[in-house]
Amino acid sequence: MNPHLAPVAVPDPELLPRVQELCDLTDPYAHGPAEDELFAAAMAEIDAWHAERSPFFRSLRESTPEGQRPLVHANFFKRHEVLSIPRESVHLHLTSSGTTGQKSQMFFDEWTIRSAQRMVARIFERNGWITPDRDANYLLYSYEPAPELKLGTSFTDNYLCDFAPVRQVAYALRHTGNGHDFDPFGCVEALRRFERDDAPVRILGFPAFLWFTLERMRAMGLPPLRLPEGSLVVLGGGWKGHADRQIGKDELYARVTGQLGIPGERIRDTFGSVEHCVPYTECERHRLHVPVWSRVFIRSTRTLEELPYGERGYLHLVSPYITSVPAQSVLMGDLASRQPGSACGCGLKTDWFTIHGRAGVSRNRSCAVAAAELMKGMS
Repeated sequence: MNPHLAPVAVPDPELLPRVQELCDLTDPYAHGPAEDELFAAAMAEIDAWHAERSPFFRSLRESTPEGQRPLVHANFFKRHEVLSIPRESVHLHLTSSGTTGQKSQMFFDEWTIRSAQRMVARIFERNGWITPDRDANYLLYSYEPAPELKLGTSFTDNYLCDFAPVRQVAYALRHTGNGHDFDPFGCVEALRRFERDDAPVRILGFPAFLWFTLERMRAMGLPPLRLPEGSLVVLGGGWKGHADRQIGKDELYARVTGQLGIPGERIRDTFGSVEHCVPYTECERHRLHVPVWSRVFIRSTRTLEELPYGERGYLHLVSPYITSVPAQSVLMGDLASRQPGSACGCGLKTDWFTIHGRAGVSRNRSCAVAAAELMKGMS
């Protein structure tokens, strides 16, 4: 068994039995009345947990009208450190942005981060992407590890290397001793080197960097590569900060297939954040389905009322997995719309959502914004 699928216990089994039961579900896309009832019970437990341990959440809960769920905007965590555990119980500290600008400061106890990791492992397992007996070469479109680097994206991409043994690894954002620089020629050389090997290639991280690598290959007049069978692309982080250069997913995926030889069903985008670590991974039809451990709502940008299927509004993410910080109900700055599972056709029955971009203009900088700045002058 992959170690990230191993059992993990909630901090207090007597207070959080339904949270434990929900997070122990092995089918990432289980769907039905029993799962809905379990989710509601788990949310009641986690709300009580944070109300008892966080004066902030207790006050928020008391001021929220009856029948409504308290929610916290993701930007709140860029300005405040609010914990529901003692500092000595913090197992991991991650941030959401680069070296400057406001950062979300998120703190995780062992249960919370291991529970989130197990969710990722369940989804990889369901897709057949855990291959302990077959090495892989990795090209990570994220930050090369460096002392004191606490970025959530870097942590996630390095964690994803645990699902197939590492033969070689190359980083797109190289540590220079004074920050990180994008290395397009190093990415091209890594791909050419990996093509000559027999191990599948796993490309993880920011889609913008992958696109600029493909553009550089074309500018250099290089012929298409054919990466080994079983290669996989798992993207995340978006194009924040460079919307004027963003291309559609269909075009990006077609270029990956054409220039690297990876079929479309092996190219998947993801959505997640350091404030809400539940993984959302595209199905084979490239829709972001909601896993059993969370619920997604779309809320009006004017009134915050819940919107019906098809309408655009703020993305509201809810999950009881987190015991360390009262981030079980987070309103994101992303505009999104939601559709029922039946509208996809892939066979999954849970709702799925589409991200339409950020709401308004903000000076807050995400990992993708900071990373995208490194591309200036590279294209």
